[in-house]
Amino acid sequence: MENYRILIADDHPHARLAITEMLEGDSLFSIVGQATNGKEAIEFCEELFPDILLIDINMPILNGLEATKIIKGKFPHIKVIILSVSDHIEDLFTAIQYGAQGYLLKNMDPDDWLQYLRSIIEGSNTVAKDLAGKLLYQFRERDLQNAPSISSLTPREKEILLLVSKGLTNKQIANQLFISENTVKNHMKNLLEKLNLENRVQLASYALKYITK
Repeated sequence: MENYRILIADDHPHARLAITEMLEGDSLFSIVGQATNGKEAIEFCEELFPDILLIDINMPILNGLEATKIIKGKFPHIKVIILSVSDHIEDLFTAIQYGAQGYLLKNMDPDDWLQYLRSIIEGSNTVAKDLAGKLLYQFRERDLQNAPSISSLTPREKEILLLVSKGLTNKQIANQLFISENTVKNHMKNLLEKLNLENRVQLASYALKYITK
C-alpha cells in the first residue's frame, strides 16, 4: 500500500503532537516534518515535497490561507487541507478558492479525521460532510460566471453530476450506476474540463443550480 507523506503546519505544539499521534497509528501516513508558521510551511514544501499539507488557518508571520495560495501556485500536486476550530463560511470559501483540497475542524472525532483524509486521497471528497451544506449554499448564492450550457453534457455525465450534488463518493456513484470507479473518475475529469470548473464542490454547485431545479 502506498504511504503518503504528510507535513503538519501549526503554531501550537500540543496540536502538532495530537495530530502526529493520531496519524502515526495509521500505516497509510508518515509525518515528514512540522512547521510553526506559514513561511516555514512554504520552505518545508520546497525541501520535503510532501503529498499532503495539514495547515492551521491562523498562524504568525503568514497565515494558513495565504500560505496555501502560494504553495498551490508553486506545488499544485500537494493536497492542502486547512485546519481550523471554526466553521466560518468565508474562511471555508476562501480556502477552496485558494486551491485547498479540504477543510477540517480540529474538534472532529479522530476516526472521522482519518476517514476524511482517506477520502481526500481517493479524490472522492472535498469538505467534511458537516460543512458541505454551508459551502454548497455559498457557491449557489454566488453566480458561476460563464457556466457552459447543460446541453454540452452527455446523459451519463448528467447522471453523475446529479449524484455528486447528493454528496455521493466516487465509489458510491460507481456502485449505483454499475460502472467501475475508474470510469467515474474519468467522467469527473471530463466534467471539470467541459464545465471549466476547478473541483468537486463547484461541480455540486453547478448541479444544484442547473440540473436539480
